[in-house]
Amino acid sequence: MIPKSNHSSRNGSPLRPGFGAAYKPDTMSVADELHPVIHAGRVALVTGAASGIGKAAAIEFANGVFPRGEVGLGWIVAVGCLRRATLRGLHIRELIKISTIHHANQQTTNLTSLLTHRLGLKVAIADLSEDALQAVGKTLAGIVGDANVLVVPTDVSQLDQVVRLRDKVYEAWGEVAVLLNNAGIGPKGTSWEGLDNWHKIFDVNVFGVVNVQHTFVPSMLHQENPAMVINTGSKQGITNPPGNAAYNASKAAVKSLTEGLAHELRANQSGNVTAHLFIPGWTFTGITSQTSTDPSSKPAGAWTAEETVLYMLDKVREGEFYVLVPDNETRREVDQLRIMWAAADVAEGRPALSRWHKDWKAIYEEYVRDGLAQLE
Repeated sequence: MIPKSNHSSRNGSPLRPGFGAAYKPDTMSVADELHPVIHAGRVALVTGAASGIGKAAAIEFANGVFPRGEVGLGWIVAVGCLRRATLRGLHIRELIKISTIHHANQQTTNLTSLLTHRLGLKVAIADLSEDALQAVGKTLAGIVGDANVLVVPTDVSQLDQVVRLRDKVYEAWGEVAVLLNNAGIGPKGTSWEGLDNWHKIFDVNVFGVVNVQHTFVPSMLHQENPAMVINTGSKQGITNPPGNAAYNASKAAVKSLTEGLAHELRANQSGNVTAHLFIPGWTFTGITSQTSTDPSSKPAGAWTAEETVLYMLDKVREGEFYVLVPDNETRREVDQLRIMWAAADVAEGRPALSRWHKDWKAIYEEYVRDGLAQLE
């Protein structure tokens, strides 16, 4: 076992304030009534929008999320079964559910009026799967109308296609408020097998993100209104679980380049664009279902893509950079402990990926038990 030290930096829960407490400058706070970026009439661009998280995000942007103040606590208390009810935002379909349950309540009339007049963002969607992308486009058009939807089949690994995407979006609407860099693939590549898959994964997951950033960020910096870039990473790019070294490495790269982007944007004089790293939990998507015995059935431990996106939007509204999303199987505190353990492999000089090492597995499990016990 690791020898105990009397030094405070080596003892106690890794979730103590020195490590677990979030710090955000006061300038990150925004008015709840109207977020400066995510609000009706502005433009969202989503890559990888034909399925999974990208599709769910595009629909949420079109639907709109109600800012705190438009929905009172009474509605939430009245329907305690709602899994995603928060004071900061409620999804339109959940409000319809509330309206249906409380049809006899006089407040339903006001809620129905609110729903009728709600308009989300204009949405541009991009993906390589053209048929599936067109289907999502039709869904979006049914929400916000044809004039507020732009469907652009795009291979993000090809810079010329990304440039064409930018030109179409700016020609149509003149800005991008929210850029969700979400396109990604997950074929398997081990440390010495699957070289072709390594190239495919990095072309999309890494250079696709780089292509989109290099093409869109310079234009976003010159916009009059504030904007944000959200890059989709993965917990596998942080804790690096064995199994798919190629995918893990690609998402580790996304983490690194997004951190660099955030730093460079902070240093930019315009200061009107922020970056955010979106780290989904176990989410039922096209990628995750590839390893399931029943691809059409959501595992109990997974969140839906919609749940994951709603959580992400809530945290982005609060100005969070690292949007670490939980799921039905792994609570946030467990994620924090796993990340701290992975970082300590380096700091403590332990074997690589010691969490899965036969001589360290029991010690890791004890560490998690102790860490969670200190939270109770």
